[in-house]
Amino acid sequence: MDVILFLIFAGIAVVCAVNLVVQTHPIASAISLVGVMGSLAVLYLLLGGEFIAAVQVIVYAGAIMVLFVFVIMLLNAGAEQKSGRSLPARYLGIPLLIVLLGLLSFLIRIMLPPSEGVRFGGFTGGSPEAVGRVLFTRYLLPFEVTSVLILVAILGAIVLARKELD
Repeated sequence: MDVILFLIFAGIAVVCAVNLVVQTHPIASAISLVGVMGSLAVLYLLLGGEFIAAVQVIVYAGAIMVLFVFVIMLLNAGAEQKSGRSLPARYLGIPLLIVLLGLLSFLIRIMLPPSEGVRFGGFTGGSPEAVGRVLFTRYLLPFEVTSVLILVAILGAIVLARKELD
């Protein structure tokens, strides 16, 4: 049953991720990103990371997506204009992508040693204490850099929106 649920929600995540990239309207892309985040939360639940799943829904699918939508609305971004693709991109894009993915999977398979399979529900490191301890000791610098980058992005969106209004 766990494998079936995994395949269903992994498929939903992949479909939403592809939809995120191919959408021309930014709000539709943001909604697709919410679908990806929700699917990832269910995958975390399947692996036994209840706290990480809750954080995924509350922080990413909730707060960060509201921030994205506010910035999109602040910038008054419309639908993307389609441009004509070049002839090589039209005929070589998908076959070269398949070759690249095959080559990457082959290299990963060769370079990484074989490991034990994933046991659903076998993850025990997702408690709030464990996440907080690692986040504020080992990953403190990336955590703070990420918060500064988000702040800069918000300030940049406000500056761009003010210039358009003037």
